[in-house]
Amino acid sequence: MLTVLHIYIHKSQKGYFCDKIPGPRGYPIIGNVLDLAVSPENFWKFHRRFAKEFYPIYKYWIGTWPIVNIYHPDDLKVIFSNSKNSEKSEFYDFLRPWLQNGLVTSGGEKWKARRRILTPAFHLRNFDEYIESIVDHTGRLVKKLKTESTSNGVVKELLPLLSTHTLNIICESAMGATTKDHDPDRDNYKKAVQEIGEIIYYRSFRPWLMNEWIFGLTSKGQEHAKALKVLHKFSNKIIKERKQYHEKTEGKYLNDFEQTENNSTILQTDAKIKRKRLAFLDLLIAASRQGLGVDDQGMREEVDTFVFAGHDTTAMGLLFTILLLAEHKDIQAKARAEVDKVLNESKGKLTVNEVQSFTYLECCIKESLRLYPSVPVISKTTQEDTHFKSYFVPKNTTLLIYPIDTHRDPNFWPNPDVYDPDRFLPSEQSEKRHPFSYIPFSAGPRNCIGQRFAMLELKTLIAGLLHNFYLEPQDRAADVTIIPDLVIRPAHPVYVKFVPIIEITRL
Repeated sequence: MLTVLHIYIHKSQKGYFCDKIPGPRGYPIIGNVLDLAVSPENFWKFHRRFAKEFYPIYKYWIGTWPIVNIYHPDDLKVIFSNSKNSEKSEFYDFLRPWLQNGLVTSGGEKWKARRRILTPAFHLRNFDEYIESIVDHTGRLVKKLKTESTSNGVVKELLPLLSTHTLNIICESAMGATTKDHDPDRDNYKKAVQEIGEIIYYRSFRPWLMNEWIFGLTSKGQEHAKALKVLHKFSNKIIKERKQYHEKTEGKYLNDFEQTENNSTILQTDAKIKRKRLAFLDLLIAASRQGLGVDDQGMREEVDTFVFAGHDTTAMGLLFTILLLAEHKDIQAKARAEVDKVLNESKGKLTVNEVQSFTYLECCIKESLRLYPSVPVISKTTQEDTHFKSYFVPKNTTLLIYPIDTHRDPNFWPNPDVYDPDRFLPSEQSEKRHPFSYIPFSAGPRNCIGQRFAMLELKTLIAGLLHNFYLEPQDRAADVTIIPDLVIRPAHPVYVKFVPIIEITRL
């Protein structure tokens, strides 16, 4: 019976064409499950090894399920430029118990309507609503480090330090929530995010755990259920607090949002009234009141999605940028000189305009995201038969895209493992670079809606650190063992030394 099933699957149109694509040899029926059901470190190494060996495309089988991995920019163009191939793959189903049908996991008309409603929250004209919180938490981070520092500096483990501040920033700026220095709910949330990410990755490549009922009976399933309760409790708390604020103010500040002709909602930033800053969540509440298809469940879907995506990916971007700047003193000094010049001219004031002036610092961050893109994998399902550069892939085939492989392709990035921010300076070379050779925020119609907000936050926080500290390496970025879950994570604690800059040295 199993032999018949194996022959049937591999002689079908999908199996026949997928088998023509090179890839590691698998076993009958189970395919490459034994290669994939390994530790996160070995899982990551498996993909990096075969991306090089079978360039520019390879496949493997999870049981009877073929997975095609693509990373050549020409092939990415085929996928990202075709709106018919914008649908996410089955892998995103594992996120639904948590994020349900938020912007990351939804599709079709619901995704289009929700994207249309939410996009205005991330227009540049609304960033004045967010920058105050980002600057405030940058100051808190600097103060904390200075308080703990001696004249020789202080060595800090980066991830817990950074993720606390990025979570506070997204909660305050985008959700309008209040944050405290010591918040057990926030700490439990951070722990639950990491736990559920590890469980989702663990489950994704073990076909016997794909059934919800079977998964629920396992120890991993029980851990998953506990983490979900923590995550949803945190988002419900945020929504409840914000609704109470608008109830106390009788909803008058929600009138600052106006419905446009295309049913999107925009913030009137010139409203000259004193208020607690308006936020992304206010836009959802306003959309709900205006009958734009956002109910209480829809609010939680998007709060869950944006609180997670808005803090965890940014924390990883900060971590690797700080590591790389600490290693490369000349680049660090150049970035600091730019920051100091802008802040001296503005007399220390930091607004959106000043942050936009940090052009070289932005190059440093972009180069860090090239080497260490925060999102480890993007997954799509072909909605039609697709001809790639070298092979034909049938309709309804699952695709995986690992940005790190695209970003380190030597055919598009000379000396790809070298940290060189000058790659992103305006030049003839950068202008001619393949538009799909750099995808840290994905690409096409389903690119990251919050990428400009993320860059604003990254630049502000790093500028604050560079203006106040010399960064000295304790760990090299290349030595960090990466494990994938919903974001890339270091497998072990990572440290940097922050040495305070004595003000007199600036004179």
